[in-house]
Amino acid sequence: MEYEIVEKNLKFIVKEKISKYAIDLKNRLFKFAVDTIKFLGTMPANKENNVFRYQLSKSATSMGANYEEAQGAFSKKEFASKIGICLKEAKESNYFYRVIEALKIGKQSEFARLVTESDELQKIFGAISKKVNLNK
Repeated sequence: MEYEIVEKNLKFIVKEKISKYAIDLKNRLFKFAVDTIKFLGTMPANKENNVFRYQLSKSATSMGANYEEAQGAFSKKEFASKIGICLKEAKESNYFYRVIEALKIGKQSEFARLVTESDELQKIFGAISKKVNLNK
């Protein structure tokens, strides 16, 4: 999927290139965080899995928190910094989802959707970051 980023007063509107409607990224990130935490609850509790639970819960929830902070940024530089953090956290979430998927732990029926979502969020933040850094 390809995304288009439109800037309006330090606010960036994200939409799919083939659609005229904006994506509600704030709610999408919130849903991803909640869905991730619910998914992590399906993993068996042991020392190894607890590492994945901790890391993935941090990165998945951090994306939304940093995006909210980016929306209140006082400058373009601050906005770009917060979006850069979102991108890093999206990459980390995607990595841990792929590791968990390879190990086949947790509720398998959720993998395809959550891995796809983490990949798409990574692409969205990559596109925003690229646009912000090009317009410096």
